[in-house]
Amino acid sequence: MWWWAVSAYVIIPGIDGSDGQHWQTLWERQWGTSAVRISPASWSTPELDDWTDAVQEAYDEASRQDSHVVLVAHSLGCWAASTWLNKNLSSPIGGAFLVAPPDPHGPEFPRRAAASFTEVSAQPLPCPALVVGSANDPYCTPEAAADFASRWEARWHLAGECGHINSASGLGSWEHGRELLRSLTQH
Repeated sequence: MWWWAVSAYVIIPGIDGSDGQHWQTLWERQWGTSAVRISPASWSTPELDDWTDAVQEAYDEASRQDSHVVLVAHSLGCWAASTWLNKNLSSPIGGAFLVAPPDPHGPEFPRRAAASFTEVSAQPLPCPALVVGSANDPYCTPEAAADFASRWEARWHLAGECGHINSASGLGSWEHGRELLRSLTQH
């Protein structure tokens, strides 16, 4: 099956982590020990430094399994992933799959809960990347997400009307997302 083509994944959910019906959690269960989820202390009131430290810890664990590591991020996790990538330019990364990044300047961004994320900026990423957005994401317009992709020098994909591309979207194991991830990781 295709998901063993890459031997290690770092799962980077958004605020409060991904629940049991979220595609990230479903993928993580299927990947088993090939997936490592970040464990920041500040799940509910995210602190950027805590989250990037958690990405580093998960990356260290994943890279002990295999040198080809792919980051699989959702929502606020996209900003933790991109910030970590730009601080760790020499860390070998097979790719960054960035799904539904919220707009830190958008009206629905949780400024009070995620204050340290309000000053993040999209800068070119040091690895292949794919940004996936939704036409009706309440946290980010498709135009803003496409702009982030451009500034990250990532491929951009509009997945249609999928809300915030989370468990509330009813995507289950999100087969379309698996195809997109495969397009990022195949060489």
